[in-house]
Amino acid sequence: MARLSRSVSDSGVYHVILRGVNKQDIFENEKDYLKFLNLMERVVFPVDETGRPIPPLLVIYAYCLMPNHVHLLVREQKCRVSDAIKSISGTYAGYFNKKYEHVGHLFQDRFRSEVVNDWEYFLTLMQYVHQNPVAGGLVREVEHYRWSSWREYDPEMYCDVPMCATKSVYTKISFDALKELVNTPLPKTQRVLDFDSYTGRRVSDDRLREFIKAEFGITEIATIQHLEKAKRDEIIIKLLEFCENVMQISRVTGISRGVIIRLDK
Repeated sequence: MARLSRSVSDSGVYHVILRGVNKQDIFENEKDYLKFLNLMERVVFPVDETGRPIPPLLVIYAYCLMPNHVHLLVREQKCRVSDAIKSISGTYAGYFNKKYEHVGHLFQDRFRSEVVNDWEYFLTLMQYVHQNPVAGGLVREVEHYRWSSWREYDPEMYCDVPMCATKSVYTKISFDALKELVNTPLPKTQRVLDFDSYTGRRVSDDRLREFIKAEFGITEIATIQHLEKAKRDEIIIKLLEFCENVMQISRVTGISRGVIIRLDK
């Protein structure tokens, strides 16, 4: 079946989601998050072959890097949003696969996107994107999460890689109003692309990673895929005792659900 064409935004603004294949993690440590941010920065502040700055390929208003997926609120500039996202994801996948000896696709199929044609929905997405780590149980407050763009919007916080068009947003809404907005959880009846992607688990993914590191001394979770079968199976069995969630264990470790289901019997 042919793929459906993406909807075209009249405003050029899109909400984009990139997800790890089988919902597995795409970030293992601080260096991975920073690598992805640096790739995003390159499309916002590109240079030509001589190193001279050229116009941005993409404007980024907001982002949130979750362990197994990425949310972006962007506007097209000198190239199509699909070309910019392919450049970022393709380069990052090459980096990740080489670093962790990962074989196959890193990201799940094409990225997902939705058009953003009005200010009201733009604000809803500003709220949703920054609330993602809170909704996922990774932090209690928006400002406590390091890998979102909120640290760039808050003038009292440090941002690792500044790149967002914060001044453009602040011409339409004050900092105090925006801060109140992003710290107010969206009602679950609010329809947003992939709203329930990171909720409703018995334990959070972050808690499961902490358990793996403490119990087995494994700091880079993707390496579980390359262990000897007996050792890998021993770890999976203990993880099943800890969280009883086959899909979650598959997502975090990258081990196929079939293997985990077999061990769960």
